[in-house]
Amino acid sequence: MVMNRFRRPFPPLTLWLALLCWVVAAPASPLEPEPQPLPDFRRLVKQNEPTVVNISSTQTPSRRGAARIPGFPELPGAENPYLEFFKRFFQERPELPGDRQSNSLGSGFIISPDGYIMTNAHVAQDADKIIVRLSDQRERPARVIGVDELTDVALLKIEGENLQAVQIGDSDALEVGEWVLAIGSPFGLEQTATQGIVSALGRNLPSGTYVPFIQSDVAVNPGSSGGPLFNLRGEVVGINSQIYSSTGGYMGLSFAIPIKLAMQIADQLKATGEVTRGWLGVLLQPVNNDLAEAFNLDRPRGALVAQILPDSPAASAGFRQGDIILRYGGEPVEDSSQLPRMIGVTPLGRTVAMSVLRNGEPLEIKATIARLEIAEESLTTMDEHSEPLLAISVADLSNEQRRALGPEEQGVLVTGLDLGPAANAGLYPEDIILQINHIPVRNASQFVEMVREMPKAKAVPLLVRREYESLYLAVRLPTE
Repeated sequence: MVMNRFRRPFPPLTLWLALLCWVVAAPASPLEPEPQPLPDFRRLVKQNEPTVVNISSTQTPSRRGAARIPGFPELPGAENPYLEFFKRFFQERPELPGDRQSNSLGSGFIISPDGYIMTNAHVAQDADKIIVRLSDQRERPARVIGVDELTDVALLKIEGENLQAVQIGDSDALEVGEWVLAIGSPFGLEQTATQGIVSALGRNLPSGTYVPFIQSDVAVNPGSSGGPLFNLRGEVVGINSQIYSSTGGYMGLSFAIPIKLAMQIADQLKATGEVTRGWLGVLLQPVNNDLAEAFNLDRPRGALVAQILPDSPAASAGFRQGDIILRYGGEPVEDSSQLPRMIGVTPLGRTVAMSVLRNGEPLEIKATIARLEIAEESLTTMDEHSEPLLAISVADLSNEQRRALGPEEQGVLVTGLDLGPAANAGLYPEDIILQINHIPVRNASQFVEMVREMPKAKAVPLLVRREYESLYLAVRLPTE
């Protein structure tokens, strides 16, 4: 038989049957996982509704000062974007004429059968009277056991026994993408349940130096503040505390205090009515790419010491401005936001070894941690010069400004900025430049000479005093 070489003989019937059997018997591909059903929150809500309470507090208008986010500096200017971004979750009734009281609404949850309740500090703070409404609509007066502004945690107590309490979970075990559920009283609408996922962990916000926030997309609104955040096992993993919003309402970004941290605070408040924290006495700032280059660091990491407070453990231990703390007690410091938390939980009186980079050289410094005392921290110019290389104008300090800086500090005042390297580095008018490349600046004329000696196209550190704090900026002169 002669076959066309471009054709193949038709396979026998037995071969087709064998192929068909193989296809039918072949297992499903392991690369195609079975779809998972969406979680059903009905049982979780029913089990935990009795543990969530509504909180109303009354306070006279004279006792309520202007709203201010703890730990976040006042920012001037009506158009500043940060003024509206971080909103607290409580709602106040409009004030009436005369010396009336105003009600604020919040949420909370029972953490023990004998009536201890967790909520946010801004819900309970400065309240003349607090009323807790249980899920069965019974109302009971509450007393404030303690308030911690720095973490925004408050502990309340109502009279009761055999109350249903929440199950405390492990916030350290949370993972991004995990389902979570919130129950609270947004706009006073009690027992409202909303769900979402964990969006990020360990978020650092301007209002939470001591809190590694849990970020989620759970819908929360004014009145949800202080309410619980549950995992799918029905365990509390966080306290809803803040939202990121330009309108005051939910915009998809919610932040909760990890329950592990909150319970540590609650235990201290229950025992002593206050919270004690470790204190090193340094003001820190993050290390970005330009600062890493300016300080001869291999990559952005660590906490940059921008200022050392007088009579502090850091001053006694020999810290200097410009030191970069890379390890604390053997633990790596990848971001400056980690260090205040690590210091804060250190037992008072403990001596801690820290790995530091100073002028590009590694060294170890040991400091004995003291107690953080909460206190309220408390600028006519002379010769003025313009510096075209940086597009900046500076002036000598007045006697009043020198006294404010202290006897050992010198510098020049930034009086004007144009588009250029100084503005790009982040300098503002009224900043005081203290050092260029770790060399103190004495006056405006010397500043001009120092700028002319700066290397081109290389990041150079500037030490700057802004209001009452010091910080480093990295400035880079153009090649031409």
